[in-house]
Amino acid sequence: MSVRRLSFVFLTGALLSGCSILDGQAQENPLNSEKVTVAAGDDGLKQSVESGKNAEAARNEPLDEAIAPELKAAARNARDKLDNPLQDPPEAEVAEKDLWARLRSGFELNHDVDNERVRDQLNWYASHPGYIDRVVERGSRYLHYILNQTEKRGLPAEYALLPVVESAFDPFAYSHGRAAGLWQFIPSTGKYFGLTQSWWHDERRDVVSATDAALTYLERLANRFDGDPTLALAAYNSGGGTVSSAMRRNRNSKRPTDFWSLQLPRETRHYVPKLIALAKIFDNPEAYGIELPPLKDEPYFEIVETGSQLDLAQAAEMAGVDIDEIYLLNPSYNRWATTPEGPHRLLIPVENAETFRSMLAQMPAKNRVSWRNYVVKSGDSLNSISRNFSTTPSVLQQVNNLNSDLIRIGQRLLIPSASKAGAAYALSASQRLERKQSRERDGNKVQYTVRKGDTFWDIAREHRVSVRQVAAWNGMAPGDPLMPGKNLVIWSKTSQPTVVATNSTRGKAMVRKVGYRVRKGDSLARIASRFSVNVRDIASWNDLNTSRYLQPGQSLVLYVDIRNSP
Repeated sequence: MSVRRLSFVFLTGALLSGCSILDGQAQENPLNSEKVTVAAGDDGLKQSVESGKNAEAARNEPLDEAIAPELKAAARNARDKLDNPLQDPPEAEVAEKDLWARLRSGFELNHDVDNERVRDQLNWYASHPGYIDRVVERGSRYLHYILNQTEKRGLPAEYALLPVVESAFDPFAYSHGRAAGLWQFIPSTGKYFGLTQSWWHDERRDVVSATDAALTYLERLANRFDGDPTLALAAYNSGGGTVSSAMRRNRNSKRPTDFWSLQLPRETRHYVPKLIALAKIFDNPEAYGIELPPLKDEPYFEIVETGSQLDLAQAAEMAGVDIDEIYLLNPSYNRWATTPEGPHRLLIPVENAETFRSMLAQMPAKNRVSWRNYVVKSGDSLNSISRNFSTTPSVLQQVNNLNSDLIRIGQRLLIPSASKAGAAYALSASQRLERKQSRERDGNKVQYTVRKGDTFWDIAREHRVSVRQVAAWNGMAPGDPLMPGKNLVIWSKTSQPTVVATNSTRGKAMVRKVGYRVRKGDSLARIASRFSVNVRDIASWNDLNTSRYLQPGQSLVLYVDIRNSP
């Protein structure tokens, strides 16, 4: 049997089975991964700086984009908190305790590398000092803690600046590649490093847990690549398997195997140069005409053990701070309270920590969340009740000592509930999503309820938009699961947007997600033609630049109607 025939049989089998060859990647050790982690990065902040937006306009950039319209004032206050967290300390105090001097003393990467990629990044940063001001203002909440943890592990201090490259120090950053938080963990890698993700809580956004996981990951990668920090950084972005494969190709071709000599994905090729350029700026800002905002070498927050679930509005009152400050220091919490299962801790500004501890000690655990008495009515279920009261069935079972999800009419249930109205929790996940979905865009606005069997590809094709657009409009990534009953907002390009797929061919389609390995001579156009899909869709599904060539052996995800497949 020929190789071509064998490949055809293999691919056809995958199509008919309805499974993806690539699905197994999610379970593998990330140190061996060959998948680039698409980070949210700093593009949004860069665009804001390049466009000359003033501070007022900049407050509506990515962090606050996901907050409900009626909460605009609260959102602006939150943006102020993020971008202006500290008052400038007196000059004498800065000279005495300066975090920048401490950061520089731990630099280990070679800043003298003569490379065009570094020069390009350096030129941009040097010509946009406002960008440096903004990332320092954002990062001043977290940088002291991150540098502390970096030093404890004996890692290069440049690693403390990595959240600039990953997320521009936006703790709520979420990329179309499903990466979240300061350190931009994708779900599978987060799970591998013990970062739990639930309805209540996403530890990928937790400052303490995610920093520990990121530095552990970088440590292991450095060990894998014989202590070379540039290779470890490249592997953090594109997976250890990708870097190892590139090194093996160079060895076979008798070429050097250092980072600068490797053929790596485009994002990875610019990833390390960005960090080195930033380190050069922070190492000698005067040489580039930049004045770093002063930053004390003092902790911004303390970690306070709460011992139980706690309403975040009550926490803010007890600490004497705005609730926005609580969310910005504890961005992992999706809802109005900390998670019932723990970890039971909050990050509180240093100057407010003792007051918070004192108030917390006086409050019994039963009073730390509000409770409602609810009488079960006909048609109720734990699922419907939990949705109505922004909680989960498991919490209702636990609180009410239920052994199953069976409830009866007339039964009384205790339900934990928010102590304030929804507007008070401006940075909760639901409020951020509401603002994102309410934002005006081009096209006809369609409210769409997900049905069983729906995919992003189906929905996008029906409304003549891209998969990535549908996902972005709804605070999702193209790889996120679509659950029946979920409400989506679509800015449709069809002439009759209110007619949603009732008589379409979607119900008859047999679309399957499959994996495809690029072969010698393949192009996007050839693959698209072979499987009756669109080049733009292939690029969107795989985060590809259509102007670049495909590499033999490269893995692609395709969503194919098997009736039209070869």
